[in-house]
Amino acid sequence: MNTTALFPDASPAAFSAGRESAAQQQLQLEHPRVLSIAGSDPSGGAGIQADIKTISAHGGYAMAAITALTAQNTVGVHSIHTPPAAFLTAQLAAVSADITIDAVKIGMLGTAEVVTAVGEWLKQTQPPVVVLDPVMVATSGDALMDREALTAMLSLLGLVHLVTPNIPELGALLGRPAATSWDGAIAQGRELAAAHQLRVLVKGGHLPGADCPDALVSADGTVHEFRAPRIDTPNTHGTGCSLSAAVATLQAQTGDWSISIDHAKDWLGHALETSRELRVGRGPGPINHLHELWANATPRQNSFSRELWQDCAEQRAAIASLDFIKELAAGTLSRHHFAYYLGQDALYLGSYSRVLAKASALAPNETEQKFWAAGAQNCLEVEMSLHRDWLSHYPVNSAEAMTQGPVTKHYVDHLQAVAFSGSYAEVVAAVLPCYWLYADVGAMLHADYLAFTGEDSTKSPAEHPYGAWLQTYASADFAQATETAISILDEAACRGSASERAGMKVAFAHSAQYEVDFFAAPHAHAQQPPHGAG
Repeated sequence: MNTTALFPDASPAAFSAGRESAAQQQLQLEHPRVLSIAGSDPSGGAGIQADIKTISAHGGYAMAAITALTAQNTVGVHSIHTPPAAFLTAQLAAVSADITIDAVKIGMLGTAEVVTAVGEWLKQTQPPVVVLDPVMVATSGDALMDREALTAMLSLLGLVHLVTPNIPELGALLGRPAATSWDGAIAQGRELAAAHQLRVLVKGGHLPGADCPDALVSADGTVHEFRAPRIDTPNTHGTGCSLSAAVATLQAQTGDWSISIDHAKDWLGHALETSRELRVGRGPGPINHLHELWANATPRQNSFSRELWQDCAEQRAAIASLDFIKELAAGTLSRHHFAYYLGQDALYLGSYSRVLAKASALAPNETEQKFWAAGAQNCLEVEMSLHRDWLSHYPVNSAEAMTQGPVTKHYVDHLQAVAFSGSYAEVVAAVLPCYWLYADVGAMLHADYLAFTGEDSTKSPAEHPYGAWLQTYASADFAQATETAISILDEAACRGSASERAGMKVAFAHSAQYEVDFFAAPHAHAQQPPHGAG
């Protein structure tokens, strides 16, 4: 088809050559200004809504000129309203008169008049990157373009750099049945590229098979294939719109069509993989355009700590099931096991206080500096004194108890490693389980102690050998300190980067497991005392 049929001032070869030269001047744009010329999808999965999300997800500044208004959802298209073509011309003129346009993505055009309006504007402005997604049929199967518009679109092909038809659309552009094989689709792509002297992105998503191939076919017949596994998901609403918008945005940044398509295809794969998280609609749902943004988004207040608490549910359950905890609550714990625990805890607190001091040194404000410094001082002055007092009553195996055991060493080494090489946020995450899990265990043990000595019990507090110790778990000051530490963690997570939050999760998870191991250590590592000694 001769491009001059509808656009008589356009010569395809000269137009393409001139715009390729202009494109070279636009490379490496960090935030390209990308205009989507497409229809509106009120359900948000396709059309300009999908394009705006996609362009934004790739670092572009998104603009939109609306060609049609649709009443649609994931189930189907119920109605289409096409505003006068003159109004589309006014939109395009207003944008380009004020804003430099680095790339254009064209989607649903609908009528021949609309196609003509877009073509005339392209001739005048000659954007450096133009990608056409020939939207003819919606994912639901509804027709989105009449025959006259299809004829006009063939003339428009000479004014674009890349066209991205799916298999049925590729056949329609050639006036042929859709290809039934990948080789057949490639052949049709070569034919279309040569006839209109442009690039064709042949998409194999409509073909059966375990993979989903795409191919960039150049006007000279060169083929560059892209392979990826097929994503098993029903959520494909707006995939064509989104892929073409991604390619247009990336091309303005990279200047290399192969790189742009490769990156866009990789992004689309992840958007399909995470689409189930959205739960939108009863039909083919949308892809997850903003999956990378949401994965790196700052957590809402308290959401990060809640996530960590859920993540350590297994460790909390493991602690509750330990013989040490059950026997301590029941008062049946052997003296040498309790002595071992006291001794190891005292050794741990000495190192833990230094890690808290490090947190104080790294803290971003005076309030948090004072909090961690007070925690370090409390370890050395209050907790250590309490442990020494109790240990004076438990001479059995005291030498062993005061020699650092393997679990204590591993726990301390972990904390010191984070304190030495981690960020402030990671240090906070590493020390928090000693507050939070200890407080959780303490509340459970104190409740058990109250049941032991309650009104329905026949036993007096004096009969519980560890009653005075269990009563210390009811400290309101420690409960408040734990809440403060949790709040500090959430604030640090909000300030930190995604990679830093990932480090916080790792540090917290290791400490949570060491808490389990620490409570299990007396039964696992304490040597039996001499017969009759305890």
